Amino acid sequence: METDRRKRRVALLSVISNTMLVVLKLAVGLAISSVSVISEAIHSGVDLVAAGIAYYSVRTSGIPADREHPFGHGKIENISGTVEAILIFLAAGWIIYEAAQKIVLPEPLEMAAWGVAVMLLSAVVNTFVSRKLFRVGKETDSVALIADGWHLRTDVYTSAGVMAALAVIWAADLFAPEVDLHWVDPAAGIGVALLIIKAAWDLTRQSARDLLDVQLPGEEIAWIESLILQRKPVVKGYHQLRTRKSGHFRFVEFHIKVDSQMTVEASHRITQEFAREIRERFPGASVTTHVEPCDGSCGTRCLEGCLLTEGERGVVAARPMN
Repeated sequence: METDRRKRRVALLSVISNTMLVVLKLAVGLAISSVSVISEAIHSGVDLVAAGIAYYSVRTSGIPADREHPFGHGKIENISGTVEAILIFLAAGWIIYEAAQKIVLPEPLEMAAWGVAVMLLSAVVNTFVSRKLFRVGKETDSVALIADGWHLRTDVYTSAGVMAALAVIWAADLFAPEVDLHWVDPAAGIGVALLIIKAAWDLTRQSARDLLDVQLPGEEIAWIESLILQRKPVVKGYHQLRTRKSGHFRFVEFHIKVDSQMTVEASHRITQEFAREIRERFPGASVTTHVEPCDGSCGTRCLEGCLLTEGERGVVAARPMN
């Protein structure tokens, strides 16, 4: 499928760009003894692992359902997001530890200009790649690509912050060498770590929602309910609307009430129309519609979704059953 090819291409672009940035940041960070640049190298290293996981997940999540996986492989994307979040938490903890050591035992920073240059390059590259990830991720509804995009977008902000910190140190060394501002470097590293933790928490919440089969967002459920209401008076009520998401696949189930005299063929046609329209709105959705006869008596379960007036309920209830 063209959609799967697009997802794989942009995921591979993220892998390549992150590999380049890890090498550059690590080389410069070690050369100038900058904990903030090294922390950014680790940040990009986490992004590289995340990009690799995203690339694997988009290659496998689109595999059709089989006997062992009757609901498909969509949750691979959610699992990948959870793994990425754990890695980010660990990386942030290491950065804070190293930065604290540098604050206690500060070291002079040399050639800060090199750090400014590599941070500028990182911000430009990640801005470009993250935009592509967001665009393709939203168009294909890929949790993995959107998560990877947020990683790189966070990297843009942290790179800009580190670049500003190094620029301050560079300017101070040139124009006010008697002022010691080298503590700004590890302080910037801690700032990077805190932003990384925030990104990891957001990603954990997003991935966990679908792993726990949380219902679809409110606006999507409202759209499905409006679709059912459009079938009134043919559809006389609905209940047990249940939804969930697995990767980019959606699962929608609900019961509808129809005239007890309606033929099986006619009621089946209604369910086919529901499935077609929902899949047009949410490609790849699995739709299950259960048809029940309406005799005009609403129990507690279906009362909230009853589309009959009080008078109509009496008329339907009085209709003879064959």
